[in-house]
Parts: sequence; structure tokens; C-alpha cells
Amino acid sequence: MIPHSLASVTKDDPAFARKRHESVSLSDDEGLIRALSAEHGDALFAHALRLCDGDRQRAEDLVQETLVRAWKHPEALDPDRGSARAWLFTTARHLAIDAWRRREARVGEVVTDAPPEPRAEHDEADRAVEAWTIAEALERLSPAHREVLVECFYRGRSVAEASAVLGVPPGTVKSRTHYAVRALRLVLDEMGVTR
Repeated sequence: MIPHSLASVTKDDPAFARKRHESVSLSDDEGLIRALSAEHGDALFAHALRLCDGDRQRAEDLVQETLVRAWKHPEALDPDRGSARAWLFTTARHLAIDAWRRREARVGEVVTDAPPEPRAEHDEADRAVEAWTIAEALERLSPAHREVLVECFYRGRSVAEASAVLGVPPGTVKSRTHYAVRALRLVLDEMGVTR
């Protein structure tokens, strides 16, 4: 079924018969759209309806946009380039895919009755317990691992600066830091720290 807005020309209309058997003048925009609508409208709408999962409004919009594209690019409908119906169906499919991609790219809105809960703030007691836990975990590391973590993370030194302070090459600082972090994670896991 063709949308109401596109059904102004019927196959019984004598103008349709003339347009169908004559080559459509590219300057006659209204005639071109009427002829396309009359000849391919029903099939195009059925195709658009399948592409839109049965949503008639979206299918009508898709047919309309497809016909607008045909109006903007009448050279694509030249019989030497292929079937007009195939071009219309392909254009409708591409427009449906583009619309689907636009819908998927949008972030969905979350509607709830309750406002979001405020983030729990760490109080001073939590920070103190966390500092003691980390200090205890650092004590369980080897001296080389502890030194590199203190220099790089607690004193905020770069690899080059930590290298100069510790008297080891920069590559050694990098590898010790890597293994020290892994060892610290294992110690914290053994201590039951889950964060």
C-alpha cells in the first residue's frame, strides 16, 4: 500500500500512461516523482515496511526520503544505468541502515522515579585504614620492589629521576615497577583487600 501523500497519481490516470511510455523529462520534477510513485510506490512501500519492522510511519518517511533522493539524482534513474526500481529499493535499504545506525549511536535515556544516589565519600577514618593497609602490604614486599614503588608512586618521580635516586638503569626501574605492582596486588589479595 502506498502512503496517502504519494497516492496522487493512479495507474488509470492518462498522464501516467504517457509518462510511462515516454522518457520522463528531467526538468519535469513533479512528473518524475508522480510517475515513480505510481509505478513503484506500492512495492517500495511494502519493501520499506519490511525494512522498518512493520512501523508504518517510519516506512512512509523512508519512502518519502527515497523519492526525495530520486528527485535530487534523476540521472540515477536513467534506464541505461539499470532498473529504476532496483535503484529505489537499494536507496531505501541504505537509508534504513543509516537510520538504524543513528538510532544505535544515540545514548538511551534512563528514566527512574528516584534520583541517583550520591557517591559515598570517603571519610578520614576510611583513608587512615586504607593507608595502614597499603603500608603493611608494602612492608611485605622485597626492599627493591618497595623502594621503586615509593619513588615512582609516592614521591611522584619519573623513571629517569627514580633511576638516578636508586642508582639503577631506567629499564630496571620500569621492570621493577611492573613486578612490584604485581607483587603488591598479590599481597593485597592475601590480606583480603577486594578493591
